[in-house]
Amino acid sequence: MKLSTAIGATVLLSAGLASGAAFAMDCDAAWTMASPNGDAIAKGATVPFVIDYSMVDSDADGSVSEAEFKKGCEAGAIKAANEATTKDMEGGK
Repeated sequence: MKLSTAIGATVLLSAGLASGAAFAMDCDAAWTMASPNGDAIAKGATVPFVIDYSMVDSDADGSVSEAEFKKGCEAGAIKAANEATTKDMEGGK
């Protein structure tokens, strides 16, 4: 009974890790898309990501640096925008 419980827990844990990996964001690529010139992102700027500024702008200067962006991305405070939002940002292209 204990062995079957351990095997079941291992399978569930493995499935959870695998599904999480499928949704992991490439933070370097995300930064390049969000700031092609490498400049800090001002609060309210239109970027193809949803940014939780209260968590990401760690020095509270009103902009997100590359280091802050990547740290926030790794923490899950930055998410890719959905396709409709991205199209709107690109002018409906």
